[in-house]
Amino acid sequence: MNYRFLPDAEADFNEAVEYYEECQTGLGADFASEVHLTIIRILEHPAGWTKVSLNCRRCLTNRFPFGVIYTVEQDSILILSIMNLHRHPDYWENRI
Repeated sequence: MNYRFLPDAEADFNEAVEYYEECQTGLGADFASEVHLTIIRILEHPAGWTKVSLNCRRCLTNRFPFGVIYTVEQDSILILSIMNLHRHPDYWENRI
């Protein structure tokens, strides 16, 4: 199974990487790795994570306060948001 990012989700990801890299050198790369591991978990068990709406699920990262919001398509995962858990919880919903 493959995955792809919506442009807004890719922007979420890039902003978070830049933010963490500004906080500490190398932390942005650590964040990117953690998101990648989270996506691997999603690909292994697409239906195994918390439903946040009728068609969307969320898998939390282990080290950072983020969740990957996604939907399962026919043969791929569509990532809707790399969601900062400290933001308003439904800011991503207009992306569906």
